[in-house]
Amino acid sequence: NSFVFRTNTCGELRSAHVGQKVTLYGWVQYQRMFFLLCFSWIRQGLFLVLRDFQGLTQIIIPQDEAHSHVKKLLSNAPVESVVRVTGVVSPRPPGQENPKMPTGDIEVKAETAEILNMCKKLPFEIKDFIKKSEALRMQYRYLDLRSLQLQHNLRLRSRVVMRMREYLCNLHGFVDVETPTLFKRTPGGAKEFLVPSREAGKFYSLPQSPQQFKQLLMVGGLDRYFQVARCYRDEGSRPDRQPEFTQIDIEMSFVDQAGIQRLIEGLLQYSWPEEKGSITTPFPSVTYEEALAEYGTDKPDTRFGMKIVDISDVLRLSDIQFVQNALSCPRGTIRAICIPQGVRYLKNKDLESLRESAKSQFNQQIMEIIRRPDGSLKSLLTKFLGEKQQSELIQALNMQVDDVVLLAAGEHKQVCSALGSLRLLGASLLEAAGLALRDPTAFHFLWVVDFPLFLPKTENPTELESAHHPFTAPHPSDADLLYSDPTKVRSQHYDLVLNGNEVGGGSIRIHSAEQQRFVLEKVLKEDSEVLSHLLEALESGAPPHGGIALGLDRLISLIVDAPSIRDVIAFPKSFRGRDLMANAPDYVTAEELEPYHVQVSWPLEEKEAKKN
Repeated sequence: NSFVFRTNTCGELRSAHVGQKVTLYGWVQYQRMFFLLCFSWIRQGLFLVLRDFQGLTQIIIPQDEAHSHVKKLLSNAPVESVVRVTGVVSPRPPGQENPKMPTGDIEVKAETAEILNMCKKLPFEIKDFIKKSEALRMQYRYLDLRSLQLQHNLRLRSRVVMRMREYLCNLHGFVDVETPTLFKRTPGGAKEFLVPSREAGKFYSLPQSPQQFKQLLMVGGLDRYFQVARCYRDEGSRPDRQPEFTQIDIEMSFVDQAGIQRLIEGLLQYSWPEEKGSITTPFPSVTYEEALAEYGTDKPDTRFGMKIVDISDVLRLSDIQFVQNALSCPRGTIRAICIPQGVRYLKNKDLESLRESAKSQFNQQIMEIIRRPDGSLKSLLTKFLGEKQQSELIQALNMQVDDVVLLAAGEHKQVCSALGSLRLLGASLLEAAGLALRDPTAFHFLWVVDFPLFLPKTENPTELESAHHPFTAPHPSDADLLYSDPTKVRSQHYDLVLNGNEVGGGSIRIHSAEQQRFVLEKVLKEDSEVLSHLLEALESGAPPHGGIALGLDRLISLIVDAPSIRDVIAFPKSFRGRDLMANAPDYVTAEELEPYHVQVSWPLEEKEAKKN
């Protein structure tokens, strides 16, 4: 309450304050008439509930003639009007306490009041239980911010960031450095926003991360850098992504992968909200290949089982034609997942949707196997399997009665990816039917390491692109392969996964100018001149260094169990990347564009719309 008019907030008054004269400021949450008849007294009148950032306080409006002005003023104040109330804290009458409110034992009897701002009729009520479309919420974001949930999310976010600053700066000597927003295009990676300049034909780029700057800071000898960094990607907005977002950006000199991992584990443990319980370190770790083989994805949700099982050896001697065709191909495999109690919880349409999903997304056929109550198997495959093979299959998959197995055959990565997707879809279907699998209050962190350094380009598989970015160092054991067979090189990249969501990623960087130039020119076929400044820096005594970036928006959204990162950002963009409140992006005039040497070629329908 320092520096402001009020004596107390609306959420702090308790029985200990009874008898004190207080001044409160806030919004009118609601008004209500009351009439109460008890054995020894009659009570009637009007009360309102005043709300501010910290909570609610019940205000009793006096009914006597001496306070008629206050009664008239507050009785006519529309909901969500901003008011000042001065009065005396009183205990609530016996039986009228509200244990659901922290201030439920007291009320304030108003003596004077002032309406600071009358509120017009709003497009929606400021109550969390009132359903509003997301578009409406974003159009009137300044109203939506008054909701208890958004207030909680943003304040928790602020506390977490402050604790992170304490841990990095005060405890471990990191330097908080702001890096430029106007930069130049970076080869590879996500598509970047362009910003025109006054030099004809020349454009800035908004950085998708401060990657080059933080490496240059290490060359500059800062040793330990961090930043709460704004980053930009010109991509369609998704539930877990925005065109502008925030990351906790970190870089260190003279460090290896294990050092970065220990730092981040300590950072999260130190900044973790107390009300969410404790987190255990060190976090478990799996390789990229292990994650793909067991979970079908490089960001596994380890809160539940249903792992992918390799049953190639069980079926290798069978006479099933599609099995033999798959196993005869390079990296051919037979794998399966077991859906517990699938017969009981899944309907035929659910199983059909799983088959259709595998077919449409991965072009993968799926076979089902069901274990009947008598222990036998029901499937189109059973007539091709002997009793011993069926027993081995049950044992390999740990099949129980009423379990449903989904089996896939084909190329390793395609099969695992399809089953990994079905694993998540199957879990969602089971939960929708009432079987609890993923504890929403549990937080399962996981490191994924040993990613490939390069991947074939989707549009031209004969060419390579960086799996993450071109500054990632090769795995020490694979350094020689970089020059002979780069497709087999593992990287020193590491991802941090939480409940099946990537919340961080980083790597040990290339600190040799010669190696960096080789990667750019010979492997990626990029023009190294674009990065001449970085290459020159690496030739100027660059220390070994590495770092990581944590996606702050995504991390906070998982902590508070928000359906979208838009629920933890004060002013987010819509699904299509628009600001619905201010209607941005917007048109500018030709005169405004002229200094930037930019002309807009309008589509015909937009030309007509602008004329009208």
